[in-house]
Amino acid sequence: MSNKKEARNVLSNAIKLMSYILGIKIYRDRSKRMLGLTQSSYIEKVLKRFRMEHSKRGVLPMRHGIKLFKKQSPKTVEELKRMSDIPYASTVGSIQYAVQRTRPGVTYALSVTSRYHACAGEAHWSAVKSIFKYLRRTKDMFLIYGGVS
Repeated sequence: MSNKKEARNVLSNAIKLMSYILGIKIYRDRSKRMLGLTQSSYIEKVLKRFRMEHSKRGVLPMRHGIKLFKKQSPKTVEELKRMSDIPYASTVGSIQYAVQRTRPGVTYALSVTSRYHACAGEAHWSAVKSIFKYLRRTKDMFLIYGGVS
């Protein structure tokens, strides 16, 4: 029984000291019993990595009425060459990391675009860039747990 209490105390103290872990900034407000998580620095790093840090800021993660199909995959040699230079799977994976931790609002747009990583075309890439533009605009948003109403 005392081992469990000691372990709980050690864990509790470690959590008190944590403010940043695995690319996630942790904010804690004990008075409101609230915990906030954000990945603004991770999102900035990813935007820079894929040269989207100066892009326009998107209002939605996916434009209304957008339809993606396998038929929109590259058909010509030029299209295949152009798309082979685009790190589509890597960008989708980077977005996935944020979605799984602090950005559940982008889940649908990500699920639609991730279907085409093996045969992505210009329309698919445009949809992924829309997600990046939205993340750029909303990079400072928090996922909040708890809180007193």
